[in-house]
Amino acid sequence: MSSASPAPAQQPPMVGEDRLSFAIFSLARAHRAYAAGLLRDLGLHPGQELLLMQLLDRDGQSQSELLNSVGLDHSTVSKSLRRMQEAGLLTREPAEHDRRVQLVRLTEQGRAMREPLRNMWATLEETSTKDLDAQEVETLVRLARKVENSMTERSRAQNSEG
Repeated sequence: MSSASPAPAQQPPMVGEDRLSFAIFSLARAHRAYAAGLLRDLGLHPGQELLLMQLLDRDGQSQSELLNSVGLDHSTVSKSLRRMQEAGLLTREPAEHDRRVQLVRLTEQGRAMREPLRNMWATLEETSTKDLDAQEVETLVRLARKVENSMTERSRAQNSEG
């Protein structure tokens, strides 16, 4: 990896007993920083790997389909796709059935990212789980999904209220 990771965040005293959210924040920050370094080594920005993986699984998706599959906002996806197009990883073209719909297709250079991405993802997983046994990994994944679902449900409820 090309750069040093940030130091672990120190829990502010005001967090007190409510330390789960701070632990999640710290974990997400460390994971994202490490992943960003691995991605930089591949010439990618965070989030672009998710778009590439979606396209490697099913090339020729519309921008709307990609937007829905990666869970990022419209402006982030548009900016990422523009950068990736400029880097020669993909093309965007109007769909024949509806010229307003932009289809995103990988170039040869984009398709060549399959193995480097697979290796990067494996390195990220190996580093993330190095001190955990298989049961701890399964428990962490299950609990992370529960917390994610709780946060998503709460966000949806707040959005429907306002």
